[in-house]
Amino acid sequence: MKKKLAALAALGAGSVGSVMAAVPTEVTTALTDAKSDAVSVAGTVIGIVVAIAAFLYMRRAVR
Repeated sequence: MKKKLAALAALGAGSVGSVMAAVPTEVTTALTDAKSDAVSVAGTVIGIVVAIAAFLYMRRAVR
């Protein structure tokens, strides 16, 4: 009985596949645009943080 249940469980697990829904092209385009915007903002923030750290480092060296 246990072998039959194990075989049935294996069959059920094997028949489950990944399901991919069709995504409209507008959604894909919007996500791509959002990604590029996020990269731009992240780059700007990193640049500002580096500039502040450099300013504080130079200020400390002057004292």
